[in-house]
Amino acid sequence: MKNRNSKFAMLFILALSFMSFTILKDKKVDVSTSKVTWKGYKVGGEHEGTIKLKEGSLSFNGEALEGGSFTIDMTSINTTDLSGDYKAKLDGHLKSDDFFGVEEYPTATLKITSVSGKDGKYNVKGDITIKGITESISFPMTVTENSATANLKIDRTKHKITYKSPSLLETLKDKAIYDEFDINVELKF
Repeated sequence: MKNRNSKFAMLFILALSFMSFTILKDKKVDVSTSKVTWKGYKVGGEHEGTIKLKEGSLSFNGEALEGGSFTIDMTSINTTDLSGDYKAKLDGHLKSDDFFGVEEYPTATLKITSVSGKDGKYNVKGDITIKGITESISFPMTVTENSATANLKIDRTKHKITYKSPSLLETLKDKAIYDEFDINVELKF
């Protein structure tokens, strides 16, 4: 009986040694060298600028992306294609309740919920929270050894940002601001 139990124990230990365990490794994003840019579109033009990352990390299983989370400092919204009074006016308006309401909602978050793909090319699904409203989003992400890039298209109306939305203001289409805006992300870690 003892011999039988010891053989079973040895087989069990041997089996465990061949099993692979999922060990996730988090890579913290260097917020000082990472870059987040935005571009919004309106009838007859567009505006662009930057937003600062407050914190973020990506989770890896070996070399494969598995997840991640990010916090964006919405108070840092900055227009880069204007200067002077026009810049100050647009920056202030974007921070107001008409848009991101940064006094009440100083941060936005993104949590990756699933990842598919391989060899550094991924389709990412996640939950993005803007103005306290969480919506699902999917986007492509490319990951290298020390960096990652992603391009997101966000529908602002899903976060109750409806100022001059063409889908809501049929009579003001010539002054409309398109519902979708772009976020381009360059992460360094």
